[in-house]
Amino acid sequence: MMIKEKAEELVNLINKISKKERNLMEFCGTHTHEIFRYGIRQLLPKNINLLSGPGCPVCVTSQRDIDYLITLVEKEDFGVITFGDLLNVPGSSGSLNKLRLKGKEIRVIYSPLESIKIAKENRNKKYILIGIGFETTAPSIAYTIIKTKEEKLENLFFLSLHKLTPPAMKAILDMGEIRIDGIIGPGHVSTIIGRKGWLDLFNEYKIPFVITGFKPLEILYGLYKLIEIIEKNEKQLINAYPSSVSEDGNKKALELINQVFMIDDAEWRGLGILKKSGLKINEKYKNLDIKSYYDYKIETKEIPGCKCGEVLRGIFKPTDCQLFGKLCRPDNPVGPCMVSQEGTCSAFYLYGGENE
Repeated sequence: MMIKEKAEELVNLINKISKKERNLMEFCGTHTHEIFRYGIRQLLPKNINLLSGPGCPVCVTSQRDIDYLITLVEKEDFGVITFGDLLNVPGSSGSLNKLRLKGKEIRVIYSPLESIKIAKENRNKKYILIGIGFETTAPSIAYTIIKTKEEKLENLFFLSLHKLTPPAMKAILDMGEIRIDGIIGPGHVSTIIGRKGWLDLFNEYKIPFVITGFKPLEILYGLYKLIEIIEKNEKQLINAYPSSVSEDGNKKALELINQVFMIDDAEWRGLGILKKSGLKINEKYKNLDIKSYYDYKIETKEIPGCKCGEVLRGIFKPTDCQLFGKLCRPDNPVGPCMVSQEGTCSAFYLYGGENE
């Protein structure tokens, strides 16, 4: 069967079994982007409402953490090594890109291991690699930290802004600001933590939960399975992405995370400080943790008019923000939800969500 015919079959099945109004939330920025990109919202019956949660790691990085980074670069002679999405995230008084325009050395990389090469080639310069992301990116940063220590590099440091996904899901459910009937589980994160990584959350809330992939057919199949168990009033945690997600996850990746990091409280944009939701560099590698040397007390202020926090909690659509599409656009992002490709505001703007 061709892709088009299979998609039509899944859409027809969804329409056949879907009876009541349901709110389904995806917790992955890539899901958000692909759902908009392929027009999946428009294929679903009107009673199925897809909500985008706090699944964009750049978006959920707190204003305080961004301001700490900007302050550090302004005050100290460090070069910054980062992934591209972070460049234009606004702090209270600028962004990394604006600092680069002022002459600061800001390097964009695709692999964390590139930072070791940069540090070796410029031993008279000190660098900070920004570790940002969820469980998916933490293992590669952990491995880079291990290699840095093994090679006794003295000019490469790390800022861990990594966050853990299940505590954010728990926070959204505990807040109860919006009814959520089912969860579209993130495929990338689940590849690392496995189906078992969600068991504590599922056992506490008994909310229908389906892990799915990112291709259009995978998303539609995941939605079909999720709606099916909701309509049957079944409480299940289903792995609909078995080609990449196992029961136990990626044991080697988890070992790397546990070797380098310790679980700590973390501040999330829109959610506040969540207990045991972040990854802090542990004592063994403390000499590589930039926060061990610079513990600035940051006074921060939120971006006037930006509703990114409300969008991340699913209680606002981007179009509910008065800045959306006017002052805030991908070519002139006011808030982080418009900066990152995984941000809901960016997806709304790029793929026509503003017309919903």
